[in-house]
Amino acid sequence: MMLRFAAPALTALTLISAPAQALDLSAMSADEREAFGAQVREYLLENPDVILEAINILEERNAAAEAQADLELVAANADALFNDGYSWVGGNPDGDITLVEFMDYRCGYCRRAVPEVTKLLKEDGNIRLVIKEFPILGEASVISSRFAVATKQVAGDEAYKQVHDALLEFSGEVGEVTLRRISDGLGLDTEAIVAAMNSDEVTREIAETRALAQRLQISGTPTFVLETEMLRGYLTADQMLEIAEGIRANKS
Repeated sequence: MMLRFAAPALTALTLISAPAQALDLSAMSADEREAFGAQVREYLLENPDVILEAINILEERNAAAEAQADLELVAANADALFNDGYSWVGGNPDGDITLVEFMDYRCGYCRRAVPEVTKLLKEDGNIRLVIKEFPILGEASVISSRFAVATKQVAGDEAYKQVHDALLEFSGEVGEVTLRRISDGLGLDTEAIVAAMNSDEVTREIAETRALAQRLQISGTPTFVLETEMLRGYLTADQMLEIAEGIRANKS
């Protein structure tokens, strides 16, 4: 059947919304394609909200696809995320939901996230926290993470948490002198920790976390994984509490 293009702009809208197989541009003549394009242009100029609506729909579809992809990435890497055997674990170790944080000591948003995570753990009380050392902001970040991981391996979890907090609060240049001062101030075995900073065990732990982040397509800090949800970027405690409640509701 011959398509006619002398009809009002509604014809263009009808064609736009029709199934793809109902509109074969390749079967049109050059004049018919030109007429059709003119009608589409006229309709869109008269109804620009249609463009915004289409953009919103596209963004929603893209967001849904990305969320689904993140769910699959988390599921495929669950053991490495939640039970790697070396990352520091805090909060409620027996909590029904686990929050994993990929962080960098030189990251401003990681520092801003500290009181939010603290508030989350306090107000919920049933969340297990896992810290992943993910130094990506230069040599100072790497040195800081090596020092923190070495502290955990030499002096244990409690000492690690003290050093972790001190490094997140420290705002000056990071070097061996600074790290020794932090360690001495906490009463730790500074010489043993400094000696362990470049050990194979410390290198392996940081490398494994980097590899995990790469598999999860994480390129920035902070990045959180809250049970099944990948949360890319800084969030407030209230936002994470709301997500946690949704996760629990879906479990029941």
